[in-house]
Amino acid sequence: MFYRSVTKLAQKLHLTQEEIDRLEPIVAKYPMQIPAYYLNLIDPNDPEDPIRKMAVPSFFEAQKDGSFDTSGEHENTVLPGLQHKYGQTALILSTSKCAMYCRHCFRKRLVGGDGDKEIAANFEAIIDYIRRHTEITNVLISGGDSLLIANAMVRRYLSALTPMKHLDFIRFGTRIPVTFPRRVNENPELVGIFKEFGAKKQICIVTQFNHPREITGQSVKAVKALRSAGMIVKNQTVLLRGVNDDAHTLGTLLRKLTAIGCMPYYIFQCRPVKGVKGGFQVPLREGYHIVEAAKAMQNGFGKHLHYCMSHPTGKIELLGVTETGDMVTKYHEAADPSDYGKLVVRKTESDQCWYN
Repeated sequence: MFYRSVTKLAQKLHLTQEEIDRLEPIVAKYPMQIPAYYLNLIDPNDPEDPIRKMAVPSFFEAQKDGSFDTSGEHENTVLPGLQHKYGQTALILSTSKCAMYCRHCFRKRLVGGDGDKEIAANFEAIIDYIRRHTEITNVLISGGDSLLIANAMVRRYLSALTPMKHLDFIRFGTRIPVTFPRRVNENPELVGIFKEFGAKKQICIVTQFNHPREITGQSVKAVKALRSAGMIVKNQTVLLRGVNDDAHTLGTLLRKLTAIGCMPYYIFQCRPVKGVKGGFQVPLREGYHIVEAAKAMQNGFGKHLHYCMSHPTGKIELLGVTETGDMVTKYHEAADPSDYGKLVVRKTESDQCWYN
């Protein structure tokens, strides 16, 4: 069961009529969909519940400040649904649908609405581009949520991509293990497809746990099912105000992820997206100290992660804060190859959340 209307949601979360009236225009613009499983993780008596913040629309989403494309996706699109920003990586937007439409989503322009014009339209043209561009060593199948596509389509992608010798591995970007784990737990066919093609080419699942309470018996079962099929499972957390913006919460999340074999990979700075910026962003200097304190709670194995900003110029790693409060950054990835590895000290105000 999925909750898609504010009226039905009101019965579960005790919303007032005034709240219903204010939220309905927001849902009309930015669709809501919450699996019953995920809704049951929310404390209905806590309006500041961190799980609620990620799933339930908020009034700040009506803000007009921000951008719908904060990392230059439009400029890096080479075919409808195919992006090629970094030489080694091709990114496929396989669908505009998700099991849950996260309120902090950086593709808010696309998911759940009229974003079909941006998703993969010509399968053969996309596969041909990847086949011809032998500098590409990995493909990220994203969306929306790539594990919400049909099993037959998962098989079609893997059938086309696994024979390519220049590809080292294939990634699927998904929140399914977090928001809708039954898609894995009750679908032996999907797990079987991954096992079949994982024997031919390494497949990685990149998911997004943002809070320790998202790690449940069902989500752990999904992670273990994917790992048992030969998948590498990694996690990209987004630093979110009111969700994981304290060291204890973030550090606990990282420890629990390491314990279940879902290895922390990146912590991403929340992007200044319209409908997101004003509610979820944490200032960069504050974020750095939170991340470092959370990393201090980890053993050596759990410290292998990077705090990054996915910027139009590249993936900027936030390395430290100087005595004057400026940030030391490094290009972890770069749209211009000559920037790769470059260290930059950036003037950073105490309330600054992004670099222009």
